[in-house]
Amino acid sequence: MDDHQTTTLVQNIQALLVEALHITPEQATPDLAFGDLPQWDSMGHMEVMMTLEQRYDVEINADTIAALTSVPAISAYLQEKGHA
Repeated sequence: MDDHQTTTLVQNIQALLVEALHITPEQATPDLAFGDLPQWDSMGHMEVMMTLEQRYDVEINADTIAALTSVPAISAYLQEKGHA
């Protein structure tokens, strides 16, 4: 995957976080992680996971939920699943 595809994927994840967490685009930084903002708490995390499942048609299990706790981790997971 080239840098442009990775950048676009990260931007899409940031947009998803803005929507799921009800935060501003400025708050959704490329390295944002669980717990960095009050909105990304355990309830917010579940909202992020549900939005990811719907948007990317991926199944997220308990192990995945525990692993997908940052923009880079979500990006890597989606790349692994073939989403660019």
